[in-house]
Amino acid sequence: MTDDAALASEFDLENLSPAFYADPYPTYRALRQHAPVKRLRNGSYFLTRYDDLVTAYKGTKAFSSDKTREFAPKYGASPLYEHHTTSLVFNDPPAHTRVRRLIMGALSPRAIAEMEPAIIALVEGLLERIAEKGHFDLIEDFAAAIPIEVIGNLLGVPHDERAPLRDWSLAILGALEPVLSPAQLDRGNRAVAEFLAYLEGLVARRRATPGNPERDVLTRLIQGESNGERLSETELLHNCIFLLNAGHETTTNLIGNGLVLLCQHPAERRKLIEAPALIRTAVEEILRYESSNQLGNRMTTEPVELGGVTLDAGTSITLCIGAANRDPAQFDDPERFDITRLANRHLAFGTGAHQCAGMALARLEGAVAIARFVRRFPDYQLDGAPVRGGRVRFRGFMSAPCALDI
Repeated sequence: MTDDAALASEFDLENLSPAFYADPYPTYRALRQHAPVKRLRNGSYFLTRYDDLVTAYKGTKAFSSDKTREFAPKYGASPLYEHHTTSLVFNDPPAHTRVRRLIMGALSPRAIAEMEPAIIALVEGLLERIAEKGHFDLIEDFAAAIPIEVIGNLLGVPHDERAPLRDWSLAILGALEPVLSPAQLDRGNRAVAEFLAYLEGLVARRRATPGNPERDVLTRLIQGESNGERLSETELLHNCIFLLNAGHETTTNLIGNGLVLLCQHPAERRKLIEAPALIRTAVEEILRYESSNQLGNRMTTEPVELGGVTLDAGTSITLCIGAANRDPAQFDDPERFDITRLANRHLAFGTGAHQCAGMALARLEGAVAIARFVRRFPDYQLDGAPVRGGRVRFRGFMSAPCALDI
């Protein structure tokens, strides 16, 4: 058996090695080649080919996003179960359609364009503080600070009340990992309970003093549609949590992964410095090459066939975005990081009905942050090994020590 065949044969999502967390892509490549529809020990399947993921994303009738059945044994009757089975991403139409329509109304192209000056001002302020420090952490001092402020602004969270938001988000999203310790479950449940208690007060204040529903997502969700359609109180609170989670860690990862990649690929960094207009294709390549969100999930509602394998109704499947985004059947020379890559139809934001509602905002944040950082500090260097977050679903760094002059 070849090394790649052995990697594919031995792959177990519930028992991953430190080497996998550091670099999962050799395993993903082996799975695409030898077991693209991989049956796991628990009876679920793991998909790694681009075309199979697109089939699952777009086949909303046969591939359900509803997680009530899957999450019941994982979370039991808990705040995490209530949250993850109520939020937008883990629901099918009509609930998904109703919530998504309300959110998208506040994330229109015009509304996002109007956010750009504030995002630029935020980034420039962070860059000033970094310049004063000289030595800094790329994640804490920059990448993680941007989306927290942007989403805080969208929801109208007062600045002096934003301190717990990142820790709540990390704890809740961390509980989506394939294998959880009792401590992780406890942190996740406490985070949901504390976040709900905070939001109840925030919503009460916003009901008393509404914001502009064209720009204030929370006001828009409270007021509902002009036809009178509104979210229940439970739906409202949990989708506010979802908005923070969806807009926080994935965008932090986009910025952090991008700046580390550019540091590790100096020729690509030089291209961007010399041709700043490349920032748009650079952001897309960062999203493809190191997808912020690596895994998605669906459950079959009827028998389906993928790659010659028949999946019965009620089969849980994992969509490996990180593997699909390096599928040579879709991307030329996929293991090469190339910020000039065109026709880059990656799946970092998914596709179909569940394509990320906030992807235009994430792209804007990534473009402003990365372009201005590289322009201001063209010679920044890593000052020690970056530390990964130790998770398989979300790929990013917990810390990345840097220096402006080594």
